[in-house]
Amino acid sequence: MKRNTLTSIGLTVLLGASATFAAGCGDDATSGTGANGSQPVIGVDYPRSDTDFWNSYIKYTPQFGDELGVELKTTNSQNDIANLISNAQTFISQGVKGVVMAPQDTAAIAPTLSQLESKNIPVVTIDTRPDTGKVFMVVRADNRAYGTKACQFLGTKLGGKGKVVMLQGGLDSINGRDRTEAFNECMQQNFPDITVFGEATDWKADVAASKLQTRFASDPDIKGIYMQSSFALSGTLQILKQRGLQVPPTDPKHVFVVSNDGIPEELKNIGEGLIDATVSQPADLYAKHGLEYAKAAIEGKTFQPGPTAHGSNIIQVREGLLEDQLPAPLVTLDGAPIAGEPTLKFDDASLWGNNA
Repeated sequence: MKRNTLTSIGLTVLLGASATFAAGCGDDATSGTGANGSQPVIGVDYPRSDTDFWNSYIKYTPQFGDELGVELKTTNSQNDIANLISNAQTFISQGVKGVVMAPQDTAAIAPTLSQLESKNIPVVTIDTRPDTGKVFMVVRADNRAYGTKACQFLGTKLGGKGKVVMLQGGLDSINGRDRTEAFNECMQQNFPDITVFGEATDWKADVAASKLQTRFASDPDIKGIYMQSSFALSGTLQILKQRGLQVPPTDPKHVFVVSNDGIPEELKNIGEGLIDATVSQPADLYAKHGLEYAKAAIEGKTFQPGPTAHGSNIIQVREGLLEDQLPAPLVTLDGAPIAGEPTLKFDDASLWGNNA
């Protein structure tokens, strides 16, 4: 089989590999190239702009677009699937040659993916994976590993006993389901004497704060909190402060908190002892590799499962769907291993949150 090298991604590209569809001209009259007639036009839908994580992604995207020599058309669906569907129609009318999106409702996006496929417009999803339908590539980290890492951290710190609250994301999202299921399974298997209170929040900060406040009122002896995203960070810290629970880990009243995103504020909070850990999911690499794969799709490249040159691993999730799973380390105060697994120290220079 003939091999070509895609230098912008650093992966071996296998012509004729499965699990992709060819990129070509859509049904629109527009050409899909930039103002200079050579740059491919890629539509990027930002999923929301109300969290530090997604605002960082929004900042990185045009930077990597310039590096790759692509022109971007951007929209923001503001965590609303109806907006995303409408934005996809806008991209079609603009004659884009590829689309990068992060659908927060991973089931409802299927008809839109089918429409884009019918027009030969390849789609790359970042951070989330559609429940059904085809995309050229999914770029995300292993979200089940997020839940497992959080479980191992809290279970170890609590000595296998006590009560923890899990502030779940939206369960209409594969991310929320993966993190929730993995956390629960890990607790049941490894720390059966820990009671887990799962609180559905739909990724909304006000809902998370309200439910955490209510849970503390009924169970004041909570000793651990797992926030599935940094959207819940501010409210959680405020509640802990109000209850006099912002004390060092050596104090019996300490509530161990593990978050998920790796934003600069989380890393700062770990250093100050306000939270104990986070899982760093790479906002910068989501932007970089999402655009790289979209450009590769437009150029007719294809990929196969296996390790990549950028330290990740492509897996086949199901027939016709590949996922590039990027590294997402657990970050702690001292960088010491947890349950035999390595962690990174909060001030490690390799963390994107320390370079944002």
